[in-house]
Amino acid sequence: MPPVMTDRPAPLNSARSHDEGRDDPARDQGAPQWVSEVRHALRTATDDPFRVKPWRYWADFLLSIGCAYTAATVYLMAPLGSWPQLVAFPIAAFWLYRLGSLVHEVCHLGSHEMRVFKVAWNVLVGTFTLTPSPFFTRQHRDHHSMKVYGTPEDPEYVANVMEGGNLRSFLGYSAFMLVFPLLVFLRFLLAPLSFLHPRLRELVLERGSSLTLNTRYRRKLTPFDRRAIFGVEVLCFLRAAAIPATIALGFAPMSRIPLLYALALATFFMNQMRQLADHHFEGDGTPVSVEAHILDSCNFTGKDPLTLLFFPFAIRFHALHHLFPSLPYHNLEAAHLHLARTLPPDNPYLGLDQPGWWSVAKRTVWGPAPVTTG
Repeated sequence: MPPVMTDRPAPLNSARSHDEGRDDPARDQGAPQWVSEVRHALRTATDDPFRVKPWRYWADFLLSIGCAYTAATVYLMAPLGSWPQLVAFPIAAFWLYRLGSLVHEVCHLGSHEMRVFKVAWNVLVGTFTLTPSPFFTRQHRDHHSMKVYGTPEDPEYVANVMEGGNLRSFLGYSAFMLVFPLLVFLRFLLAPLSFLHPRLRELVLERGSSLTLNTRYRRKLTPFDRRAIFGVEVLCFLRAAAIPATIALGFAPMSRIPLLYALALATFFMNQMRQLADHHFEGDGTPVSVEAHILDSCNFTGKDPLTLLFFPFAIRFHALHHLFPSLPYHNLEAAHLHLARTLPPDNPYLGLDQPGWWSVAKRTVWGPAPVTTG
């Protein structure tokens, strides 16, 4: 079995502090004064907000994988159309989405942090769901990059794949979402064919090794990326090939394929719903300043059902996450509350709070409200 690798971040000491954030915009020399105030306020926290608590990662992982796989087993094994299957479906989708969202936390761990956890997540989750972290980490760091954020190459900027208020664009975006799980499945099932020619392999690595809807994104590959992709590619190929093989050998009914597709689509749909409100998407396609980057991002202080559903693990404090990407997810809420207590009332950070997911998502879909003149 090939080694399972995860995308390697820049070197980071195992003992974190707010001065060791490898990609924090708050450390950028071009950051405005109010960002420096936010960074200084974090220093006054009683507990180090950048300290990773491994037990939290493992607890969330074990709870999520236990609930997700139990519900998914009931969903897949119950008689077609039965009540147990219908009840198990939303439960499985919810926990699989929550479990899959941990890839974001794997992405932001340092190269020497929680290696066993990263391997365990990729073997037990990334492989089985065909979403290994090496297919996400590089693109997500590019999304955080000041050179890429908000530009046409940004792999996670929704404005690059859907124009707000444009029905045709919305329908195209929706159609792409419907076929994307199938494309991911075929990407891994047909992976051996990419080795037929070096140019084909390069094309697949650059344009088909990231979990993004932005077709303009081109992945820049390091030697480690190539090894990491190959390692998980072998495992995901075996997983993808096992699906039609079990049906052909009579171990699973033909209905297994649409059932798996429905589950994949449901979890992918929830992820895309979250992305609709991660940011305001007000960029014009050119690289932005640190201030514009953060002001384009959202914190959600409300706890309505949709906000809690689409933003697991406190990632609803998304502006804070973009300001300090190395802040562990389990400390985001406490850090935000600390900043709310200690920052001066006129600090722009406090204006990043949004009441709930829908308040931002509706503008992303419908476009900004028309300006009325008196």
